[in-house]
Amino acid sequence: MIGTLTALRETPGACGASKMNTISLTLRPGAALPEARAALCEICAGDDALWRHLRDEARAAIALEPALSGFLTGAVLNPESFGQAIVRRIAARLGAPVVPAETIADAYFRAIAAEPALVAAFRADLTAIVERDPACVRLLEPFLHFKGFHAIEAHRLAHWLWGNSRRELALYLQSRSSEVFQTDIHPAAPFGQGVFLDHATGLVVGETAAVGDNVSLMQGVTLGGTGKVSGDRHPKVRDGVLIGAGAKILGNIEIGRCSRVAAGAVVLQNVPRNVTVAGVPAKVIGASGCREPARDMDQLLSDIAYDSFNYVI
Repeated sequence: MIGTLTALRETPGACGASKMNTISLTLRPGAALPEARAALCEICAGDDALWRHLRDEARAAIALEPALSGFLTGAVLNPESFGQAIVRRIAARLGAPVVPAETIADAYFRAIAAEPALVAAFRADLTAIVERDPACVRLLEPFLHFKGFHAIEAHRLAHWLWGNSRRELALYLQSRSSEVFQTDIHPAAPFGQGVFLDHATGLVVGETAAVGDNVSLMQGVTLGGTGKVSGDRHPKVRDGVLIGAGAKILGNIEIGRCSRVAAGAVVLQNVPRNVTVAGVPAKVIGASGCREPARDMDQLLSDIAYDSFNYVI
């Protein structure tokens, strides 16, 4: 498809005022959009700029697809803030006759009132998608449709409920999120900010697992246990880690900061920081190849790494 992407960049003006600069780029099949995506990341850094831009995108979408005007107006134009819009959108997706959307939204609003940092986490997770997913050229797509984004924000509410003695509702949200988003994340598991669940389908995270800041998890990843062992029994994924599709990380082990786990790997031992592991069982095959793999999203292994599979697999 050939079209035009418009992004707004907020820059300081005279005497402390700010102004908005418009960036317009032509979209062509396979075209790279680094400048526009960088501008969107800057927009995500500010609450007002993000909210204004998201609403502008919704208005533009209504002009192109009037049949969706009711949906877009209710999801983006009627809410009073970005945080409120996120809550309403996810509650609408999780709502069911047994537990209506309004009940879920009320729990969200109570959580945000007690812990305002939840809205900052929403923004950081949205920024992660814009930064790392080449399929994302607007804020509207992940906000409305990306189930990985919705799954992690649903988990943030479940985790807050779990830590505030509302475990029955937390477990219900885990079950409902698994049904709607195809992810199964135990509400006890803490997650940092800037987490990217790409596609999200098939993600399983156990009770005593932990995920740090700026982590990217592809589809089919398992952070699981090794059997019937009780207590602390699940992986700890440190900041900046990239975990490839279908990787299985099992046991109370640590995946070191800024490491890469290759697609399909089965990891049974601790992984040092700043390395790449691959194979079944996984072994270190080299350096991570970049400063922060989760942001770089490079999942290709070197020829030397592939040669090592002769005795890894």
